[in-house]
Amino acid sequence: MNLLALQTGAVIGIVVGAVVGLLVIILVVWGFSTHNKFISMRSDVEEAFSTMDVYLKKRYDLIPNLVETVKGYAKHESEVLQKVTEARANAQAANTTAEKLEANAQLSQALRSFNLVMERYPELKANQNFLGLQADLRNIENEISNARKYYNGTAKAFNKKRESIPSNIIAGMMKLKKQPYFEIEDDTERENVKVQF
Repeated sequence: MNLLALQTGAVIGIVVGAVVGLLVIILVVWGFSTHNKFISMRSDVEEAFSTMDVYLKKRYDLIPNLVETVKGYAKHESEVLQKVTEARANAQAANTTAEKLEANAQLSQALRSFNLVMERYPELKANQNFLGLQADLRNIENEISNARKYYNGTAKAFNKKRESIPSNIIAGMMKLKKQPYFEIEDDTERENVKVQF
């Protein structure tokens, strides 16, 4: 009887050991898989921001030409032109992703004021050089808008994975930070547009 109990105990021990070993292997594989997924997602977020950064750089390069063209027509609008120039400089000087997002939101707001100034000068709107620069800026703004959507999508996926259980354990071990979104800073942009005829 003792021999049978020993054999049964040994079999149970082997089964329990195999189950525990299998669980450990599953946890290790899951941990490595989750770690690698976070690395991939972090790379996606960085790539999305880098893509947006390329378009922001194009906008930075275009703004001085546009400002110089407008200066000749709108001499008494120097305050608006100065704000655009300062916002551009601040955006270029930003270092972290969060600083860049904030500075570019301020630049976008300054450009909206700049566009309002440009609308007041019909002779400026007829200038071919200005029209070309304005079309370039419009195209770049559309590209920035698409790049923002892509960046925000990758940041959202990363943040969801980072905060979800159980992957948040691996995120904590990797010391991953929440990725900021590129959001609207000016609440007036969220309001309905008034169309008048």
